[in-house]
Amino acid sequence: MAAQARRKLIAGNWKMNKTIPEGLALVRELKGLVASLPGDRVELAVAPPFVSLQAVAKELEGSAVKLAAQNCHWEASGAYTGEVSAAMLKDVGCAYVIVGHSERRQYFGETDETVNKRTRAVVGAGMTPIICVGETLTEREANRTLEVVERQVAGALKGFQAAEVAGFVLAYEPVWAIGTGRTATSAQAQEVHRAIREQLGRLYDRGTAERVLIQYGGSVKPDNAAELLGQPDVDGALVGGASLKAGDFSAIAKGGV
Repeated sequence: MAAQARRKLIAGNWKMNKTIPEGLALVRELKGLVASLPGDRVELAVAPPFVSLQAVAKELEGSAVKLAAQNCHWEASGAYTGEVSAAMLKDVGCAYVIVGHSERRQYFGETDETVNKRTRAVVGAGMTPIICVGETLTEREANRTLEVVERQVAGALKGFQAAEVAGFVLAYEPVWAIGTGRTATSAQAQEVHRAIREQLGRLYDRGTAERVLIQYGGSVKPDNAAELLGQPDVDGALVGGASLKAGDFSAIAKGGV
């Protein structure tokens, strides 16, 4: 599959923002702004906080915008106070689940092993994982970017077969560019995305590697989206702050067309 044939996925991670009424107002505005986007070339998803998922799912009915969750637990059920299972997310209408976001790794003890376990739960429930990988500023300055990213990719995908991985989404998010206003240049993003795709080819096969979507995440904004999304191995964006404004998020999506 040629790179040009991969449909872009633009996913908005709301993080811990927006009450239910605020979230509903956002998606109502967003639906109108993206209604004319060609669905065969770009797909949109939003990831509200858990408490908003059901209300947002209802608001998105009949639209092309998909629902995503920001995390899930790896167990199907049990005494895990404060956690949410993959089956619960599937039941509420989620198509995607973000796994291993850098903030989960940094603040909540996420490891390559738990990312793998969460990914297995997401796949088992019939949803698509968006698996996040990326290096810190210290690691980049030490020229360890590819070492770190490749370790995270291998850890997340351990035990999965090529047929499963072909439907996954990976998101490269340089930690030093998240919420800082700093952005990897399009060349820096392409270099890492290409390395990830080459790693997938080594772990599985070339055909599988060409089918996996690899998003870029790290201060994506309307003014840099088109250049980033124009890179041959950048298959979309995992958008943080800019996804909280319908106009900015829709402009980023249009940059992927």
